Amino acid sequence: MSMNVASAPKTSTFQARINPEVKKEVEGILADCGLTLTEAFNAFLQQTLNVGGLPFLLTKDGDKVLREQAIALLMAELKAGEDSAKSESDWVSEEDMLAEFGLNT
Repeated sequence: MSMNVASAPKTSTFQARINPEVKKEVEGILADCGLTLTEAFNAFLQQTLNVGGLPFLLTKDGDKVLREQAIALLMAELKAGEDSAKSESDWVSEEDMLAEFGLNT
């Protein structure tokens, strides 16, 4: 059962030692998003509960893994779109599509 962090009673405290310059910069970034450091930390806790682990990748090749996952997802979506056309008559020609959107040249 996943708890809702936002509505859960806040009776425990958490302290962490961080660089004051890093804290100030992070607080500025979060303020631009409309969040306090406490709210962002609670969002992190909620996402950790939601996914049952860290809500982001911690790998040396994290960007490569994310790119590969994104490409796989896009390829699956492309395949699903192609498979949804039952016959050639379901396809719209490039010329007809451009005309439909008023993009004739």
